Amino acid sequence: MTPWPYPLRHPLAHVRARLAHWWQARLPLSDSLTLTQRNVYIVPTRAGLMLGVTLMVLLVASINYQLNLGYLLTFLLAGCALVGMHVGHGTLRGLSFNLIAPDAIYLGATAIIQVNLHNARKRTRYGIGLALLGSKQWAWTDVAAQASATVQLAFKPVQRGLHRLPTLTAETRYPLGTFRVWTLWRPAASVLVYPAPEVPTPSLPAGVAHEGRAHARSVSVQGEPDGLRAYRRGDPLKAIVWKKAAKTGELVSQDSQTLQQQTLWLDQQQTGLGQPEVQLSRLCAWVLQADKLGLIYGLSLQSQTLAPATGPAHLDQCLRALALA
Repeated sequence: MTPWPYPLRHPLAHVRARLAHWWQARLPLSDSLTLTQRNVYIVPTRAGLMLGVTLMVLLVASINYQLNLGYLLTFLLAGCALVGMHVGHGTLRGLSFNLIAPDAIYLGATAIIQVNLHNARKRTRYGIGLALLGSKQWAWTDVAAQASATVQLAFKPVQRGLHRLPTLTAETRYPLGTFRVWTLWRPAASVLVYPAPEVPTPSLPAGVAHEGRAHARSVSVQGEPDGLRAYRRGDPLKAIVWKKAAKTGELVSQDSQTLQQQTLWLDQQQTGLGQPEVQLSRLCAWVLQADKLGLIYGLSLQSQTLAPATGPAHLDQCLRALALA
Protein backbone atom coordinates (compact mmCIF):
# COMPACT_ATOMS: atom_id res chain seq x y z
CA MET A 1 0.00 0.00 0.00
CA THR A 2 1.48 3.32 -1.05
CA PRO A 3 1.53 5.87 1.80
CA TRP A 4 -0.02 9.31 1.42
CA PRO A 5 2.80 11.48 -0.04
CA TYR A 6 1.85 14.69 1.80
CA PRO A 7 0.96 15.54 5.37
CA LEU A 8 -2.77 15.79 6.03
CA ARG A 9 -2.63 19.55 6.47
CA HIS A 10 -1.63 20.08 2.83
CA PRO A 11 -4.89 18.90 1.17
CA LEU A 12 -6.95 20.49 3.93
CA ALA A 13 -5.09 23.78 3.49
CA HIS A 14 -5.69 23.56 -0.28
CA VAL A 15 -9.44 23.08 0.21
CA ARG A 16 -9.50 25.90 2.75
CA ALA A 17 -7.70 28.22 0.33
CA ARG A 18 -10.15 27.33 -2.46
CA LEU A 19 -13.13 28.07 -0.22
CA ALA A 20 -11.60 31.37 0.91
CA HIS A 21 -10.96 32.39 -2.71
CA TRP A 22 -14.53 31.49 -3.68
CA TRP A 23 -15.93 33.48 -0.79
CA GLN A 24 -13.78 36.56 -1.48
CA ALA A 25 -14.76 36.49 -5.15
CA ARG A 26 -18.38 36.96 -4.09
CA LEU A 27 -17.57 40.21 -2.29
CA PRO A 28 -18.20 43.41 -4.30
CA LEU A 29 -15.31 45.69 -5.25
CA SER A 30 -15.63 49.13 -3.67
CA ASP A 31 -13.42 51.85 -2.20
CA SER A 32 -16.06 52.69 0.39
CA LEU A 33 -17.91 50.36 2.74
CA THR A 34 -20.60 50.74 5.37
CA LEU A 35 -20.98 47.83 7.78
CA THR A 36 -24.44 46.37 8.31
CA GLN A 37 -25.88 43.11 9.63
CA ARG A 38 -25.22 41.54 6.21
CA ASN A 39 -21.43 41.95 6.21
CA VAL A 40 -20.49 41.69 9.90
CA TYR A 41 -19.72 38.23 11.30
CA ILE A 42 -19.27 36.89 14.83
CA VAL A 43 -17.22 33.91 16.03
CA PRO A 44 -16.12 33.04 19.58
CA THR A 45 -12.47 33.45 20.48
CA ARG A 46 -10.44 30.89 22.42
CA ALA A 47 -11.29 32.77 25.61
CA GLY A 48 -14.95 32.62 24.63
CA LEU A 49 -14.80 28.87 24.05
CA MET A 50 -13.13 28.35 27.43
CA LEU A 51 -15.82 30.50 29.03
CA GLY A 52 -18.47 28.31 27.41
CA VAL A 53 -16.83 25.14 28.76
CA THR A 54 -16.60 26.73 32.21
CA LEU A 55 -20.27 27.67 32.14
CA MET A 56 -21.23 24.12 31.20
CA VAL A 57 -19.22 22.74 34.13
CA LEU A 58 -20.80 25.26 36.51
CA LEU A 59 -24.28 24.42 35.23
CA VAL A 60 -23.78 20.65 35.63
CA ALA A 61 -22.34 21.11 39.13
CA SER A 62 -25.22 23.41 40.13
CA ILE A 63 -27.82 20.89 38.88
CA ASN A 64 -26.05 17.98 40.56
CA TYR A 65 -25.67 19.65 43.95
CA GLN A 66 -28.73 21.94 43.75
CA LEU A 67 -26.64 25.09 44.31
CA ASN A 68 -28.75 28.22 43.99
CA LEU A 69 -25.69 30.45 44.07
CA GLY A 70 -24.18 28.24 41.34
CA TYR A 71 -27.23 28.91 39.16
CA LEU A 72 -26.90 32.62 39.85
CA LEU A 73 -23.22 32.71 38.94
CA THR A 74 -23.73 30.62 35.80
CA PHE A 75 -26.55 32.70 34.35
CA LEU A 76 -24.88 35.96 35.39
CA LEU A 77 -21.72 35.06 33.46
CA ALA A 78 -23.74 33.80 30.49
CA GLY A 79 -25.74 37.04 30.44
CA CYS A 80 -22.55 39.11 30.53
CA ALA A 81 -21.16 37.11 27.59
CA LEU A 82 -24.34 37.65 25.54
CA VAL A 83 -24.36 41.37 26.31
CA GLY A 84 -20.68 41.56 25.34
CA MET A 85 -21.49 39.88 22.00
CA HIS A 86 -24.22 42.45 21.33
CA VAL A 87 -21.96 45.37 22.27
CA GLY A 88 -19.12 44.03 20.09
CA HIS A 89 -21.45 43.66 17.10
CA GLY A 90 -22.68 47.22 17.61
CA THR A 91 -19.10 48.47 17.70
CA LEU A 92 -18.62 47.61 14.02
CA ARG A 93 -22.20 47.88 12.76
CA GLY A 94 -22.82 51.26 11.14
CA LEU A 95 -19.12 52.14 10.81
CA SER A 96 -18.07 53.58 7.42
CA PHE A 97 -14.74 52.98 5.67
CA ASN A 98 -13.26 55.10 2.88
CA LEU A 99 -10.04 54.13 1.15
CA ILE A 100 -7.53 56.51 -0.41
CA ALA A 101 -5.58 54.76 -3.16
CA PRO A 102 -1.78 54.86 -2.80
CA ASP A 103 0.41 56.73 -5.25
CA ALA A 104 2.52 54.88 -7.78
CA ILE A 105 5.71 53.39 -6.32
CA TYR A 106 8.91 51.78 -7.54
CA LEU A 107 9.43 48.05 -7.17
CA GLY A 108 10.83 47.28 -3.74
CA ALA A 109 9.12 50.22 -2.06
CA THR A 110 6.11 49.96 0.25
CA ALA A 111 2.70 51.28 -0.74
CA ILE A 112 0.79 52.99 2.05
CA ILE A 113 -2.95 52.30 2.06
CA GLN A 114 -4.85 54.98 3.96
CA VAL A 115 -8.29 54.14 5.35
CA ASN A 116 -10.60 56.73 6.91
CA LEU A 117 -13.09 55.42 9.50
CA HIS A 118 -16.16 57.54 10.13
CA ASN A 119 -18.42 57.12 13.15
CA ALA A 120 -21.85 58.76 12.78
CA ARG A 121 -23.13 57.60 16.16
CA LYS A 122 -23.08 59.46 19.46
CA ARG A 123 -20.84 57.00 21.27
CA THR A 124 -17.18 56.10 20.88
CA ARG A 125 -16.20 52.88 19.16
CA TYR A 126 -13.24 51.19 20.89
CA GLY A 127 -10.64 48.66 19.84
CA ILE A 128 -11.09 48.52 16.05
CA GLY A 129 -8.29 46.83 14.13
CA LEU A 130 -7.53 46.72 10.39
CA ALA A 131 -5.06 44.55 8.52
CA LEU A 132 -4.36 42.94 5.16
CA LEU A 133 -6.11 39.60 4.99
CA GLY A 134 -3.65 36.94 6.16
CA SER A 135 -1.28 39.46 7.74
CA LYS A 136 -0.43 39.49 11.43
CA GLN A 137 0.36 43.22 11.49
CA TRP A 138 -2.72 45.00 12.81
CA ALA A 139 -3.39 48.72 13.09
CA TRP A 140 -5.66 49.54 16.04
CA THR A 141 -7.63 52.68 16.68
CA ASP A 142 -10.61 54.15 18.53
CA VAL A 143 -13.17 56.27 16.69
CA ALA A 144 -14.69 59.06 18.78
CA ALA A 145 -18.40 59.88 18.69
CA GLN A 146 -19.43 61.60 15.43
CA ALA A 147 -15.80 61.82 14.36
CA SER A 148 -13.29 60.13 12.08
CA ALA A 149 -9.99 58.31 12.47
CA THR A 150 -7.30 57.39 9.95
CA VAL A 151 -5.43 54.09 9.75
CA GLN A 152 -2.45 53.35 7.48
CA LEU A 153 -1.62 49.88 6.21
CA ALA A 154 1.56 48.80 4.41
CA PHE A 155 1.46 46.77 1.20
CA LYS A 156 4.62 45.67 -0.64
CA PRO A 157 4.10 44.37 -4.21
CA VAL A 158 6.49 41.67 -5.39
CA GLN A 159 6.54 42.63 -9.08
CA ARG A 160 5.99 45.62 -11.32
CA GLY A 161 2.70 46.37 -13.05
CA LEU A 162 -0.79 47.40 -12.06
CA HIS A 163 -1.88 45.57 -8.90
CA ARG A 164 -5.29 45.55 -7.28
CA LEU A 165 -5.08 46.25 -3.57
CA PRO A 166 -5.34 43.13 -1.40
CA THR A 167 -8.43 42.22 0.58
CA LEU A 168 -8.67 44.01 3.92
CA THR A 169 -10.18 42.77 7.16
CA ALA A 170 -11.45 44.69 10.19
CA GLU A 171 -12.28 43.30 13.61
CA THR A 172 -12.98 44.13 17.22
CA ARG A 173 -12.99 42.02 20.39
CA TYR A 174 -14.42 44.74 22.56
CA PRO A 175 -15.56 44.64 25.35
CA LEU A 176 -14.75 41.22 26.91
CA GLY A 177 -12.61 39.54 24.29
CA THR A 178 -14.89 36.48 24.21
CA PHE A 179 -16.19 37.14 20.67
CA ARG A 180 -14.43 38.24 17.52
CA VAL A 181 -16.60 40.53 15.39
CA TRP A 182 -15.08 40.90 11.92
CA THR A 183 -15.66 41.74 8.27
CA LEU A 184 -13.93 41.49 4.88
CA TRP A 185 -13.48 44.29 2.34
CA ARG A 186 -12.26 44.11 -1.26
CA PRO A 187 -11.03 47.54 -2.44
CA ALA A 188 -11.51 48.44 -6.09
CA ALA A 189 -8.42 50.69 -6.23
CA SER A 190 -5.10 49.62 -7.74
CA VAL A 191 -1.49 50.63 -7.30
CA LEU A 192 0.93 51.12 -10.18
CA VAL A 193 4.42 49.71 -9.59
CA TYR A 194 7.30 51.06 -11.70
CA PRO A 195 10.48 49.05 -12.29
CA ALA A 196 13.18 49.62 -9.70
CA PRO A 197 15.78 52.09 -11.10
CA GLU A 198 19.21 50.61 -11.60
CA VAL A 199 21.70 51.63 -8.90
CA PRO A 200 24.17 53.20 -9.44
CA THR A 201 22.60 55.13 -12.30
CA PRO A 202 24.37 54.26 -15.58
CA SER A 203 25.56 56.93 -17.98
CA LEU A 204 23.02 58.13 -20.51
CA PRO A 205 23.41 57.02 -24.13
CA ALA A 206 24.35 59.48 -26.87
CA GLY A 207 21.68 62.01 -27.87
CA VAL A 208 20.74 63.22 -31.32
CA ALA A 209 19.46 66.49 -32.73
CA HIS A 210 15.83 67.14 -33.66
CA GLU A 211 16.36 67.23 -37.45
CA GLY A 212 16.53 63.46 -37.75
CA ARG A 213 17.25 60.40 -35.70
CA ALA A 214 19.33 58.54 -38.28
CA HIS A 215 21.47 61.28 -39.85
CA ALA A 216 21.81 63.84 -37.08
CA ARG A 217 25.03 64.65 -35.34
CA SER A 218 25.74 63.08 -31.97
CA VAL A 219 25.55 65.12 -28.80
CA SER A 220 27.52 63.93 -25.80
CA VAL A 221 25.57 63.55 -22.58
CA GLN A 222 27.92 61.27 -20.74
CA GLY A 223 27.69 62.42 -17.13
CA GLU A 224 26.77 66.08 -17.84
CA PRO A 225 25.36 67.92 -20.88
CA ASP A 226 27.28 70.10 -23.34
CA GLY A 227 26.83 73.86 -23.76
CA LEU A 228 27.46 74.91 -20.16
CA ARG A 229 27.79 78.53 -19.08
CA ALA A 230 27.74 80.50 -15.83
CA TYR A 231 24.37 80.82 -14.12
CA ARG A 232 22.38 83.95 -14.93
CA ARG A 233 19.44 85.34 -12.99
CA GLY A 234 16.22 84.18 -14.59
CA ASP A 235 17.54 80.85 -15.87
CA PRO A 236 14.90 78.10 -15.42
CA LEU A 237 15.59 75.56 -12.72
CA LYS A 238 15.64 72.70 -15.21
CA ALA A 239 18.55 74.37 -17.05
CA ILE A 240 20.77 74.30 -13.94
CA VAL A 241 23.19 71.37 -13.84
CA TRP A 242 22.56 70.34 -10.24
CA LYS A 243 24.94 67.42 -10.41
CA LYS A 244 27.87 69.71 -11.20
CA ALA A 245 26.71 72.21 -8.60
CA ALA A 246 26.72 69.49 -5.94
CA LYS A 247 30.26 68.49 -6.84
CA THR A 248 31.90 71.93 -7.26
CA GLY A 249 29.52 74.28 -5.45
CA GLU A 250 29.32 76.42 -8.60
CA LEU A 251 26.00 77.13 -10.29
CA VAL A 252 26.17 76.55 -14.04
CA SER A 253 23.35 76.46 -16.57
CA GLN A 254 22.91 74.73 -19.85
CA ASP A 255 22.49 76.95 -22.86
CA SER A 256 18.80 77.14 -23.81
CA GLN A 257 19.46 76.49 -27.51
CA THR A 258 21.51 73.42 -26.73
CA LEU A 259 18.87 72.29 -24.24
CA GLN A 260 16.14 72.55 -26.86
CA GLN A 261 18.14 70.77 -29.56
CA GLN A 262 19.36 67.89 -27.42
CA THR A 263 17.27 64.74 -27.79
CA LEU A 264 17.75 61.28 -26.36
CA TRP A 265 16.33 58.03 -27.63
CA LEU A 266 16.16 55.48 -24.87
CA ASP A 267 15.88 52.13 -26.62
CA GLN A 268 15.26 48.85 -24.84
CA GLN A 269 17.32 46.95 -27.40
CA GLN A 270 20.36 49.20 -26.82
CA THR A 271 20.64 48.79 -23.06
CA GLY A 272 23.32 46.12 -23.46
CA LEU A 273 21.48 43.76 -21.11
CA GLY A 274 19.83 40.42 -21.71
CA GLN A 275 16.97 40.00 -19.25
CA PRO A 276 13.85 42.11 -19.92
CA GLU A 277 13.37 43.09 -16.27
CA VAL A 278 16.97 44.29 -16.02
CA GLN A 279 16.53 46.24 -19.26
CA LEU A 280 13.45 47.99 -17.89
CA SER A 281 15.31 48.77 -14.68
CA ARG A 282 18.08 50.51 -16.65
CA LEU A 283 15.55 52.38 -18.81
CA CYS A 284 13.80 53.58 -15.65
CA ALA A 285 17.08 54.97 -14.32
CA TRP A 286 17.77 56.66 -17.67
CA VAL A 287 14.29 58.23 -17.79
CA LEU A 288 14.68 59.66 -14.30
CA GLN A 289 18.15 61.03 -15.06
CA ALA A 290 17.05 62.57 -18.37
CA ASP A 291 14.09 64.26 -16.68
CA LYS A 292 16.34 65.57 -13.91
CA LEU A 293 18.68 67.11 -16.50
CA GLY A 294 15.75 68.65 -18.38
CA LEU A 295 16.55 66.78 -21.61
CA ILE A 296 14.16 66.00 -24.43
CA TYR A 297 13.93 62.22 -24.65
CA GLY A 298 11.91 59.51 -26.33
CA LEU A 299 11.33 55.95 -25.21
CA SER A 300 11.36 52.90 -27.46
CA LEU A 301 10.05 49.62 -26.06
CA GLN A 302 9.23 46.34 -27.73
CA SER A 303 5.50 47.01 -27.37
CA GLN A 304 5.33 50.77 -28.02
CA THR A 305 7.29 53.93 -28.78
CA LEU A 306 6.82 57.30 -27.08
CA ALA A 307 7.77 60.40 -29.06
CA PRO A 308 10.44 62.74 -27.66
CA ALA A 309 9.15 65.27 -25.15
CA THR A 310 9.93 66.64 -21.70
CA GLY A 311 8.10 67.60 -18.52
CA PRO A 312 6.25 65.84 -15.68
CA ALA A 313 3.46 64.54 -17.92
CA HIS A 314 5.95 62.89 -20.27
CA LEU A 315 7.83 61.43 -17.29
CA ASP A 316 4.63 59.89 -15.93
CA GLN A 317 3.78 58.51 -19.36
CA CYS A 318 7.21 56.89 -19.72
CA LEU A 319 7.19 55.40 -16.23
CA ARG A 320 3.70 54.01 -16.78
CA ALA A 321 4.80 52.46 -20.07
CA LEU A 322 7.76 50.83 -18.31
CA ALA A 323 5.50 49.50 -15.55
CA LEU A 324 3.05 47.95 -17.99
CA ALA A 325 5.56 46.75 -20.61
